[in-house]
Amino acid sequence: MVKLNKIYTRTGDDGSTGLVDGSRVSKADPLMAAIGDVDEANSAIGLAATLAEDETHAALARIQNDLFDLGADIATPDGIDGALRITPAQVARLEQEIDAMNGALAPLTSFILPGGAPIAAHLHLARAVARRAERSAVAAGTVAPEALRYLNRLSDWLFVAARAMNQSAGGDVLWVPGASR
Repeated sequence: MVKLNKIYTRTGDDGSTGLVDGSRVSKADPLMAAIGDVDEANSAIGLAATLAEDETHAALARIQNDLFDLGADIATPDGIDGALRITPAQVARLEQEIDAMNGALAPLTSFILPGGAPIAAHLHLARAVARRAERSAVAAGTVAPEALRYLNRLSDWLFVAARAMNQSAGGDVLWVPGASR
């Protein structure tokens, strides 16, 4: 269990931060960029959750918890016994939920513009941040494959959830090629 009595430690004043195994890396390390982007995605999801109701709110809360697991996974070097890792079941759950949400949606006929209902717009923003987190995790080079799969599915989940929210608010905002010429 995590216990934080003091928020500041001063150990990072030199520009380094600690990993789960006690080793220290630069705060500019690509691994820390990935962890920061995951944290930002989690924050964007938290913002979307303020507008969500019932099932969607519960799913977003679960995903936020998963993202803390994912951050711990990224911050834990290989070879640590009992490390908290993203599991195939967490990825499979996202896939099942994507399929369930997508099954109720009309097929895409155009690219979707990020917008529509306020919750959909927030979900689209969270999707874009999740995609950045995935790119950062790939760039770090040491992130476990299951964690990368989770991030990839998460952005898909957020896209489909945004479409589902827009469906109940009048439909997707479609891209019209060349409409502003």
